[in-house]
Amino acid sequence: MQNRSYRGRLAPSPTGFLHPGHLATFLKAASRSRERQGTLLYRMEDLDGARCRLQYDEACLEDLRPFMNWQEGPDIGGPFGPYRQSERLKSGIYHKYWKILRDKGFIYPSPHSRKEIRSHLRDGEDLDTGDILFPQELRRPAADALAFSDPGNTAFRFRVEPQTIEFTDLNLGCVTFQAGQDFGDFLIWSNQGYPSYEFAVVVDDYLMEITEVVRGQDLLLSTARQLLIYRALGWSPPDFYHCSLLRTGDGQRLSKRRGSCTLRSLQERGWTVPALKEACQGSQPNSALIEAISGDF
Repeated sequence: MQNRSYRGRLAPSPTGFLHPGHLATFLKAASRSRERQGTLLYRMEDLDGARCRLQYDEACLEDLRPFMNWQEGPDIGGPFGPYRQSERLKSGIYHKYWKILRDKGFIYPSPHSRKEIRSHLRDGEDLDTGDILFPQELRRPAADALAFSDPGNTAFRFRVEPQTIEFTDLNLGCVTFQAGQDFGDFLIWSNQGYPSYEFAVVVDDYLMEITEVVRGQDLLLSTARQLLIYRALGWSPPDFYHCSLLRTGDGQRLSKRRGSCTLRSLQERGWTVPALKEACQGSQPNSALIEAISGDF
């Protein structure tokens, strides 16, 4: 990807208000794009209809504008739109590539409930990541997918064969996972009628010609899965830069679901945009910011 014009992206999900951890990662993405005289696009990852809200969509844009500029996005348009995944789903973009995976035999229908999957687990199949190894006895033949002309509201999984997944992260160096041990067959399509995160971001990053993905270290395992999708589709992956996570004083990750302090709440307490920007983009954790975010736990 080094010989191509740099294209980076910001990809928030509108499931809550942004917190300082998001800002730290997005500032890194913006700075890497700026240093390389590249293009930075904003893509709203709003496929999860059960959790995504219009108020958070608008808030994400509003909260980030004072901190950085992007050259393409849902608010300003651009040549690679639409820039909301929900709109891309409606256009049929993901269905096209689901069919390629179906026809190549990489996926199979998986209409199993969480309860059914867990009932087949053996000791040791709950992973440290909080994920589980999908039971191989629940696998269905890839040929079963050929009965579907469209995924509809049926879940489909990517068949994972034992292998070493290794890639060079531009921040962390060599990263290695063992497919079949660190992760198993994973969802490509949800029974709610939309593509999984793993599948959607691969398709979007490829079609939007992203050359480098900057995101948090919590998504390293996702990168390993996504590399399998890139290979299956015959595409070259972008470069990856995984940022260290901003944590509270006792080491807890910030999380929307856990109600971590937001950029908005910090500004209500008197934090200015310049002060937040400086605190979130330093090479060392800012003690005042750590104290502020730790107070919410």
